[in-house]
Amino acid sequence: MRKKLTVLEQVLVEDYAAEGKAISRHEGKVIFIEGAVPGDVVDVRIIKSKADWAEGKVAHFHKYSDQRVEPFCEHFGVCGGCKWQMLPYSKQLEYKQNEVAQHLKRIGKVELPEIRQIMGAFPDRRYRNKLEFTFSNRRYLLPSEIANREKIPAENAVGFHVAGIFDKVIDISTCHLMEEPANAIRNLLRSYAAKKGYSYYDIKYHHGFLRNLMVRICRTGEIMINLCVGEQDNAASRDVINYLVGQVPEITSAFVTVNGKFNDSIYDLTPKLYYGQPFVIEKLGEFRFKVGPKSFFQTNTFQGERLYQVTSDFAELTGKETVYDLYCGTGSIGIFLSGKAAKIVGVETIAE
Repeated sequence: MRKKLTVLEQVLVEDYAAEGKAISRHEGKVIFIEGAVPGDVVDVRIIKSKADWAEGKVAHFHKYSDQRVEPFCEHFGVCGGCKWQMLPYSKQLEYKQNEVAQHLKRIGKVELPEIRQIMGAFPDRRYRNKLEFTFSNRRYLLPSEIANREKIPAENAVGFHVAGIFDKVIDISTCHLMEEPANAIRNLLRSYAAKKGYSYYDIKYHHGFLRNLMVRICRTGEIMINLCVGEQDNAASRDVINYLVGQVPEITSAFVTVNGKFNDSIYDLTPKLYYGQPFVIEKLGEFRFKVGPKSFFQTNTFQGERLYQVTSDFAELTGKETVYDLYCGTGSIGIFLSGKAAKIVGVETIAE
């Protein structure tokens, strides 16, 4: 017999915690709450309870906080990619800065000088230069669909994994993390796959053709795609790439990677070039970088550039130093500092 879940009623949410959760206190116990912000008054369904803390989810709102704003994404609350869209960005920064300070002071017991104000990102939407989408024949059903109690057949989905559920994927129509044509490429491929009858990957039983799609869009305007397939099918792969390049002529580089493993990592795989150049060019400051399908590069080019400038200022290089750039990816930090150092040494395990 399943244990009945406890519901705490009329709980005032007091503060924010890590990982997008909020905090309240009940009878001396700290309650971590998903889906709430400070100032909300909610009923909380407890899903885990320990001696001095518990975790729960909002079961009902009695009052909404004055801090709330309307989320701009239709998938917010289901997709876990953006946790704080119901807060203005200035508030998000305030809570993030406080979280870092608390980790250092309260948990780390570190004596700190005055902490400088966090440097927020601009723009705060469509700022990523790379996204990876997952294909699955196990679409995540929305709570409203389940509530209708109708038998819904298994459906394909292309989007993002559900947090905490390894075999379910949320079908995404519009993602606001990346500039177009990222959404157009994904949605075109979804429609074309349905037309051609291409199978989606089954992550539980490990079969199916379409598995993942990586899209990278550079400031230079160059676009790279890497289609990961679960089964070797050269004709189908060529067909998909030809279709996407024909529909989106801005694509300058297209790869296909065959991944028959039990995980999505392509670290130990070899992407095969099907169209265009084997790299794209990205700009950071005055420097231009060749970025391949397996290269690591800062996912927020604008904020990365600002971060590197802060790094340069803090380093106070005189032109005599040797700078070691560890886990350097494409070497972007070291190269950014190269004009102020005598020598740059980059260390990286991925040759590409």
